[in-house]
Amino acid sequence: MSRSVSLEMDMAVHALPRPRAIIFDWDNTLVDTWPCIGRATNITLAAMGLPVWNEQEIRERVAGSLRDTFPKIYGDRWEEAREVYYKAFETVHLEMLTPLPDAEALLKATADAGIYMGVVSNKTGKYLRLESAQLGWDRYFGRLVGAQDAARDKPSPDPIFLALKDSNIPAGPDVWFVGDAAIDVDCGRAAGCTTILLHRDLEGGGSTPHGRATDCASLGRLVTAAVDKTRS
Repeated sequence: MSRSVSLEMDMAVHALPRPRAIIFDWDNTLVDTWPCIGRATNITLAAMGLPVWNEQEIRERVAGSLRDTFPKIYGDRWEEAREVYYKAFETVHLEMLTPLPDAEALLKATADAGIYMGVVSNKTGKYLRLESAQLGWDRYFGRLVGAQDAARDKPSPDPIFLALKDSNIPAGPDVWFVGDAAIDVDCGRAAGCTTILLHRDLEGGGSTPHGRATDCASLGRLVTAAVDKTRS
């Protein structure tokens, strides 16, 4: 790690408040789903007579929810494309589901610290909850909020408010919102939360987060440091 990156992370640790709650994005924050999303996306594009996308194009174009992005991509045929996508996705998403390294260790340590956790994703809610159950992770989360569960999807703050509904914790600086994309930073900021960009490239993202981590292990160190800071 370079001296400048190390200094940036040290400064972030001192600036971050102790979290009462942490709300996580799902895809490519806790689980690796790009291969599955890419396969289903390109099956859909091909079925609709459109050129398929490379990996970078998929990462740039599918951060939004289906109900927000499909009309822009497929126009008047977006509902037909939705059915093709769902069929393709349902056949592979549980089989291809892969936790990111150290993700479960992060969740366990956060739970052991007494911090409430939830999920806000632009993945359709029923698929999100099936995947969490498949991994046995339901015990960690108070609520898992997917696309179409709230009145509006990310980057609206509505899903964050819904994820916190049963926690008696209001959205604010002592709620961390963690995600791998600019849309997550925008969503967290809209709710008044502390935003953490989880990205292998510390310079990546677009919108400016309050803190950064390269992976689940480094995020775990940020959480531990913020908790320990209040004990010292």
